[in-house]
Amino acid sequence: MSDATRLRLTFSLLMSGLMSLLMTGWVSWLNLGFGPDFVARWGHAFVAAWPAAFSIVLILAPGVQRLSQRLTARRLGRPSTC
Repeated sequence: MSDATRLRLTFSLLMSGLMSLLMTGWVSWLNLGFGPDFVARWGHAFVAAWPAAFSIVLILAPGVQRLSQRLTARRLGRPSTC
């Protein structure tokens, strides 16, 4: 496995895990409040969300990175390198 592929997979795993953890916790709290089964429901939501989030980040992150580079280059008045 190349270093670039390893980096992309690691980034996707970490970013999707962090976002899934935070967003499922937030939405679970908004919808359910802190009841006695909050952690169990949060855990279930997280396990359901993480595979989808990982796939989405893996597929869309390169395009979002290119778009970010273009927008930043325009803002700084530089030609885009993409």
